[in-house]
Amino acid sequence: MDTGTVVSVLIFLTFVFLLAGIPVYIGLLMTGFFSLMALSLLTETPIATLAISQSIFNGMGNLSLLAIPFFMLAGEIMNRGGITEKLVRFAMLLIGRLPGSLANSGIIASMFFGGITGSAQATSSCMGGILIPAMKKEGYSTSEACGVIAGASTCGPIIPPSIIMVVYATAVGCSVGAMFMGGIIPGILCGLTLIAVVLLRNKTCKFPRRTEKLAEGELRQTVMEAIVPLGMPLIVVGGIMSGVCTVNEAGAIAVFYSLFVSLYVTKTLKMNEMGGILLNAVNSSAPILLIIACAKVFSYGLTALQMPQLVSSLILSLTDNTYVFFLLVNILLIVMGMFMDGGAAVVILAPILAPVAVLLDISLVQFGVVMAFNLTIGNITPPLGYCLFITSKIGQIPVESVVKGTAPYLIAEIGVLLLITYIPDLITAIPLSLGYKI
Repeated sequence: MDTGTVVSVLIFLTFVFLLAGIPVYIGLLMTGFFSLMALSLLTETPIATLAISQSIFNGMGNLSLLAIPFFMLAGEIMNRGGITEKLVRFAMLLIGRLPGSLANSGIIASMFFGGITGSAQATSSCMGGILIPAMKKEGYSTSEACGVIAGASTCGPIIPPSIIMVVYATAVGCSVGAMFMGGIIPGILCGLTLIAVVLLRNKTCKFPRRTEKLAEGELRQTVMEAIVPLGMPLIVVGGIMSGVCTVNEAGAIAVFYSLFVSLYVTKTLKMNEMGGILLNAVNSSAPILLIIACAKVFSYGLTALQMPQLVSSLILSLTDNTYVFFLLVNILLIVMGMFMDGGAAVVILAPILAPVAVLLDISLVQFGVVMAFNLTIGNITPPLGYCLFITSKIGQIPVESVVKGTAPYLIAEIGVLLLITYIPDLITAIPLSLGYKI
């Protein structure tokens, strides 16, 4: 049996494990182990038993991965500190008198909140818990309310800080800071596009519109309450952009800032709640880190079997056109996003596809942002879109109804995906202007 056949069997086996419901990290570890066994048989050398433990250690030992638990802990502290309502009120202040005011406010607030937590699932859960009942009360259909919140939840994780971008940067060895900066324009563009969809749909759906004005005292209080939590992403982005701190240091600062604000400024958090917060942060970050560690074994074994070279040869035999390559990759990622968590898809596919992108003179940062955005959209694509199920549960309607409500926003986000795919300056302009190597 030649190497190409072995690699094909191993990749097929990986998807069998995933579809069988085996945890992702176990599936990757098993495939990595089988690849090492195959390597031993093909080369007639003893199996590198130490390679498994060394690969796991190397996978976990990457310093950039510290940013993941830092940002997740900071987001958990801010979330427990009751910032969701403050961000919604601030968003209403900004665009609350537009047609479909509550829907548009939900989009803006989701961008703010996603930029703090870096998680689409957390955004849909927290924003949905407040806004879906409020939108239903104002006269929105439940399907529309769930669709808006599910769609908006995918914008925030592209705006820094972004967990999935840290995973990608670690997998391919590019700058986390450059990835963060590259996500700013696409994230904002996504939010503005969703607002445009709401305004267009308003012509036929006639969404409720708020016309009341806040009193001067309420206005000042709303602004002040929102400035404090929004200071965290500003500090993170500003610190990284100015070169004052690294991404890991920015994550640590974010934890300190969110803790200080929640304990002593807003006073919405008590020290006896920290145990539960730390546990939630560990539960959120540990699965991602475990997948990354086991994916290192997977990557090591298949790389030793020359899988990247085989995949590169296969793709380049089909096309050497950048546009066609990106089209094929986007189709593959959309399909993967339907069935797999974005973080897991990144650690499996990024080391395989990124080298091909480099051969075609595609920036690793552009390729990474496109991959991150595409797989984040997977949160609202059936059959396994997490945000669909979260908003369905909150709205107490079937998932099929949420899919219907999300469809216009999904189509708009695919349009944004095509824009950032074929207009690279939308991604690379800010990193290049700041001197990052892309």
